[in-house]
Amino acid sequence: MYQVETSHWWYCGMESLTRQLLTPLERAGNLKILDAGCGTGGALSGYLAEYGTATGCDLSTLALAFCQKRNLSKIAQASATSLPFSSAHFDLVTSFDVLYERGVASDWLAVSEFGRVLRPGGYLLLRLPAYNWLRGKHDERIQTARRYTAAQVKTMLAENQFKIIKLTYANSLLFPLAVAKRLLEQLQPPGKDQSDLQASPAWLNPILTKILASEAHLIARTNLPFGLSVLALAQKPR
Repeated sequence: MYQVETSHWWYCGMESLTRQLLTPLERAGNLKILDAGCGTGGALSGYLAEYGTATGCDLSTLALAFCQKRNLSKIAQASATSLPFSSAHFDLVTSFDVLYERGVASDWLAVSEFGRVLRPGGYLLLRLPAYNWLRGKHDERIQTARRYTAAQVKTMLAENQFKIIKLTYANSLLFPLAVAKRLLEQLQPPGKDQSDLQASPAWLNPILTKILASEAHLIARTNLPFGLSVLALAQKPR
């Protein structure tokens, strides 16, 4: 992640989609932001800082060490289900591909914690992998416990009293290629777990980036009916 998240097509494309979802918050001024499960700090040190003062937390000591390599100091070691922050402290909580992990014992409890640390009227932005039937070798490598449908995310947010602003699938244009890749993996003999975060060929990376980033214009107008990820922007009641 540390090596590729500022250049890999998936991260770059998802940044465009994330910026689109955050459009309603652009006029809010200097937001207090928590990136829950900040990983190696790519988003924290990058575009999130443009929206306000960003704090990160992650359970992994190794991930936080990479955050320090990015000269990030507003970081804490903590689980998403037990955040070391006071209630009603943040204007925005982001959680990018975290709740699916085996290390998160209860995704529902994590969402409840996000709600606790948000001020009334604050926003939660979630990104999660879609469809449990799409599990592959990458999921084994990154210790995936669960993948989601939009309906499941909707229920989880509603049960925690969040008002849904936007709920859509994403990475839809490349969906057929991903399904084909997963099917081919099932035909291969068992071997070493692999990750999808291998560096793409120099000629292919910008093409895939443009394809994924182009969906920002689509989700600005509609909710995509399928895709490799689920994106949700929700608001805590005032």
